[in-house]
Amino acid sequence: MTDSIARSIGSGRFLGWKAVNAEGASGGIFICWDRRLLDMLDWEEGQFTLSCRFRNVENETVWVFTGVYGPFSKVERDALWEEFGAIRGLWEDPWCIGGDFNITLFSSERSSQRRISSAMRKFAETVNDLGLVDLPLQGGDFTWNGGLNNQTWARLDRFLVSPSWIDQFSGINQCRLPRLVSDHFPIMLVGGGIRRGPTPFRFENMWLKAEGFKELVRSWWQGIDVRGSASYKLATKMKEIKQKLKMWNREVFGKLECNKSAALQQLKFWDREENDGILTMEESELKKEAKENYRKWVIMEETH
Repeated sequence: MTDSIARSIGSGRFLGWKAVNAEGASGGIFICWDRRLLDMLDWEEGQFTLSCRFRNVENETVWVFTGVYGPFSKVERDALWEEFGAIRGLWEDPWCIGGDFNITLFSSERSSQRRISSAMRKFAETVNDLGLVDLPLQGGDFTWNGGLNNQTWARLDRFLVSPSWIDQFSGINQCRLPRLVSDHFPIMLVGGGIRRGPTPFRFENMWLKAEGFKELVRSWWQGIDVRGSASYKLATKMKEIKQKLKMWNREVFGKLECNKSAALQQLKFWDREENDGILTMEESELKKEAKENYRKWVIMEETH
């Protein structure tokens, strides 16, 4: 992971990040944060985990986040459970663990297997011993789809939190998001928020993606008649353009969130249909169209 790749995600100079690169079959872990909201106090890299100890800028609450990429073999899984114990021994702050554990916690979390394996039992014992809470998953029962003809479903990805973490962050919600590329569904955990004041005017990159935008701005500029010095003309015309852009943005992009939400609901519908059975060719095409439509609005939002 390079700094340029990390910063392509967003937040510019305010982006902080730590990463463990992928090696062979072992996946990588990437944790990033907005330094205007979080101060990183400490961090610890394990064999299968990456942990960061944060302090909220707003209320100075200290907490720990651990990113996980779980192994496959029994020996390595036992090492992961020990690694969790070592992290808990290192810090006693409110704790949140999230990632791909590569194992289910309950037998109902796998479509093709209903028995409890020894690995699942050990996972459950570890969660119980550490006093972690398994939050309900909204938006779907499974987080991974693969196997022969993509007929196997499982919940391999999750967030686990300590009771003290729940006490610190109200309105906690864990939900499955639509997948665009991976065989894993992204999982989003929302825990509270932060108050923000009004932000100054800024030029939005997504405007450049709007058809005819440059021609529109050019016509606005040429249509503003101002008399006075060159500097006065420039300042006055810029102020006028800013007001026009604000109004145009509300009219054209004010519905961005609604459009994205509608596209998301359509994609979720096809995810549920696929979860219940094999899609026909026509239905697969409709799901593909829904995915592309949702991707379009996500890209527009990301360039916002």
